[in-house]
Amino acid sequence: MEDVLDIYHSEYDQQNPWLCFDESCKQLVKETKEKIPAEPREPERYDYQYERNGVANMFMFFEPLQGGRHVEVTQQRTVSDYAHEMKYLVDERYPDAQKIRVIQDNLNTHVKASLYKAFELEEAKRILDKLEFHYTPKHGSWLNMAEIELSVLNRQCLDRRIPDMDSLKQEIKAWEENRNEKSNSVDWRFTTADARINTISLNENYTSNLNPPLSSPF
Repeated sequence: MEDVLDIYHSEYDQQNPWLCFDESCKQLVKETKEKIPAEPREPERYDYQYERNGVANMFMFFEPLQGGRHVEVTQQRTVSDYAHEMKYLVDERYPDAQKIRVIQDNLNTHVKASLYKAFELEEAKRILDKLEFHYTPKHGSWLNMAEIELSVLNRQCLDRRIPDMDSLKQEIKAWEENRNEKSNSVDWRFTTADARINTISLNENYTSNLNPPLSSPF
């Protein structure tokens, strides 16, 4: 945890940038009947019946210090998909960086081995030489600011039926451009000191529960 928090409170370094990475999915849903358009004092209405049209995957890159984000929409989430997203970071997003620090969770594909499976040995090593992975602790995905940004995306853009991949990409692109234009970011206040205080408190409570006072027989 402290490793991630220390990065969050570090200053921006153009040669050694850091970002948060996460992924989520969206169920695509087609209407089976035409919607009834909204009218004065009447909301838009649609039929309760619908048709499932597959599931799309979304990779979120979030740069809190710059207030930027990018969402890549794919048909699936595989080792190869993850590896190509890391290649995108190195070759397109930060081509001049010395080292790119990636904060992510412990999903089974979020490992160096994924790149060796997806690319030839030399290519995988070339990409990984510029990457530095930092992981949120287990059950600590709330520490990943990309997860927060995905939550914003779901509330502001994806809280309705979206029929297909093309529509999803268009909606997300518009949302992304709007957020980036405003440089929306996250005001992160939880510090390493806070984490240590909470850890001490948890340890004290745990020790107390393990060693309850002995009851008197009298």
